[in-house]
Parts: sequence; C-alpha cells; structure tokens
Amino acid sequence: MGTILPVFPLGTVLFPGLVLPLHIFEERYRVLVRELVAATGDGPQEFGVVTLRRGWETPQASVEDDGEPFVDEEPVTAAHLFDVGCTAELRQVTELPDGRFDIVTVGRRRFRVLSVEADAHPYLTAEVEWLPDEERADAAADALAPRVLAALRTYLDLLRPESEVLEQVPDDPTVLSHLVAATAQLTLEERQDLLAAPDTTTRLRAELRLLNREAGLLARVRAVPVPLSDLARPASPN
Repeated sequence: MGTILPVFPLGTVLFPGLVLPLHIFEERYRVLVRELVAATGDGPQEFGVVTLRRGWETPQASVEDDGEPFVDEEPVTAAHLFDVGCTAELRQVTELPDGRFDIVTVGRRRFRVLSVEADAHPYLTAEVEWLPDEERADAAADALAPRVLAALRTYLDLLRPESEVLEQVPDDPTVLSHLVAATAQLTLEERQDLLAAPDTTTRLRAELRLLNREAGLLARVRAVPVPLSDLARPASPN
C-alpha cells in the first residue's frame, strides 16, 4: 500500500527545489493549510502538487496559482491528473483577515499517483508511491550540464535580450535540470515529461534538445521585421 497524501490539482508543474507561491481561498484548502500548520510531527509540512491535464480546468476556482485559477467542478479522478507530481513543503504562511491564505512553498520530492480519493477528507487526497531520490549525477550528466547551461543562456538572451542572463547557476546537474525545466517556456506536457524523467541524464538530454529547438525558433522569428508577439509560439500558461 502506498502513502496517503493531500494533493492540490494545479495548472502548473512543480519541480524539487523550486519556489511556488499560492493564494488559497476555497474553504476545503484552507482546512488543509490549517491542518498542516497545526501538525506537531517532526516531518515536513507538505502536500502534493499534481498537474491537471488540459481540458479539465473548470470555471469555478479553488486555488490561484500565479493568478491562474483552476478547480474541479466535478469530482477529480486520476484521469484528470498527470500521474507524476511533486510535494510542496510549506515555508511561509500568511493568514488574511477573511481567512484566506498566502503561502510560499518549495518543491521537495517526486511521487507517482496510484489512486485518487475525493470523499475521505474535505480536500483531495491520493495514494502515492515515492519515486527514488535522484542520486549524485553520473559522468554523463556532469558532461551534459555545461552544454545545457550554455544552451539556456543562449535561449534566455534571445527570449529577453534586454534583461540580464543568469549569473548564478547551481553546480549540481540535478538542480540545474530542475531549474531549466521551470525556467524555459515549454508546454505543460513537456514540463511534465521532464518531471517524470527517470534520471538527471535523461532530463538534461531532453532539455538540450528543447532549448536548441526553442532558440532556433526565436532566432528565426527575430530575423523577420514584424513584432515578435505576432509570430512567437504561444507561451505555456505556467
């Protein structure tokens, strides 16, 4: 039997080590935040973030993620969700006068959803199995990391020519792979595939291909004398 974990279905992909601020306003998720804050155990105060598949977003919002509301008007089932998620550890909680919360979380560990339960608690829960922690990156990942970093710098310079390109980057290839996945303007499905990658080397290889593809598209668009907004591929909503 797996672990029972409270989960938030969101329209974004959370990666280990990345910060995710959320505005919580629906009562059932307020209950979850209050329970996490009141927990007295030694373990982390965390819940699962699982990405909603496209087409399952509904008009009535339950949480806001960077201003984009998503919810489950009908009961959420496993079919609504991607099967790999990441826990979000509470780092900061601000309760507002009307009972809503502004929280800051950090991605912690990956898991796979085995089943979803909508009725056992006020909020959604899932039975999950923990995915193995990624061990120290191997020689292949060490060799790929500088190439991926160079591709990321090129991509960001093309995307935002007037802004400063990354100056401080992580030395660890695994941390770098998560940063790239969260930074690049990729589709929801592409980010989800990167989260579910079995190891750092696989993720970095995929990111190198994606960054080179995106940089090539941006370079071609910039060579055409029309506004970039008229030709650029629509950005991911994440």
